[in-house]
Amino acid sequence: MTRQTLVVMVKEPHPGRVKTRLGRDIGMVAAAWWFRHQVAGLLRRVETPRWRLVLAVSPDAEGMASRVWPAHLPRIAQGTGNLGDRMARVFRGLPPGPACIIGADIPGIGPAHVARAFAALGDHDAVIGPAPDGGYWLIGLRRTAAVPARLFDGVRWSGAHARADTLASLGRARVALVDTLQDVDEARDLSPEAARTPAPGSRPAPPRPPR
Repeated sequence: MTRQTLVVMVKEPHPGRVKTRLGRDIGMVAAAWWFRHQVAGLLRRVETPRWRLVLAVSPDAEGMASRVWPAHLPRIAQGTGNLGDRMARVFRGLPPGPACIIGADIPGIGPAHVARAFAALGDHDAVIGPAPDGGYWLIGLRRTAAVPARLFDGVRWSGAHARADTLASLGRARVALVDTLQDVDEARDLSPEAARTPAPGSRPAPPRPPR
């Protein structure tokens, strides 16, 4: 029986190199601190015997040797290119079986969300977990056939078209949509609790505006 694989895309949490849009609101040190602790909590929540948990790290050499991430979790290098290039490479390099890739900056992800995505792959070729801004927090493939050659071709990343473009790149694949979850790009996306907990040397986040 093939085993399900959950891949978390992570980047070394250096100030000014991770969550820079958030950093423009709350400071680069605070944004990197938030990301590091967000990832730690996420990994604790989604590590379960129900699937194999793998970290896809960036930058490659630094991430593979990093002491920031749990040493017991297997790691693979993301490689070069845009987000689509890197995710397609991950999908093609994994062992056989259903696989889901998630971002690391979505505080709401829990094991039940991931389990629903894998369940959807039982009768679909692909699954997407939408985000409210037109992107997505999860993409998964059943992987009973080769990964589509045009997967992620022409996707306009970091914008309102990312999900629609990804769906178009999947062609005739049967795609399920699961839970909608919010990622964190700006200070207004933070929970009130996170916004009130600045890192040492950082500046407080501005008040969260009404949405």
